[in-house]
Formats: sequence, C-alpha cells, structure tokens
Amino acid sequence: MKKLTYIFVLLFATSIIFIGCRKEKSTEEKIEDGIEEVVDDVKDATEDVANEVEDAVD
Repeated sequence: MKKLTYIFVLLFATSIIFIGCRKEKSTEEKIEDGIEEVVDDVKDATEDVANEVEDAVD
C-alpha cells in the first residue's frame, strides 16, 4: 500500500513539474509580436488603398 502511495505522489509531482515549466513569452516578445501585427495590418491597408486608387484611375 505504501508503494502505491509513493507512486501516486511521484506521478503527481512529475506532472506538476512539467506543467509548471512551460515557456511563457516575455514582455519584450509580446511587444515585438504586437508591433509585427500592426506592421502587417498597415501593409495590407496600404495595398488595399493602392488597389482602390488604381481601379479608380482605370
């Protein structure tokens, strides 16, 4: 019975360790990702406007 309890405690501790060791993004990485998203959105909007102007000229 003691061995079974030890096994469950060991499994529980191992699972907690693996769950707790997930890599989280730092604030700097989050800011960089946000900036990249904004740049992509601006590029898309610029292309859309250029296409609309081109269509209006034609």
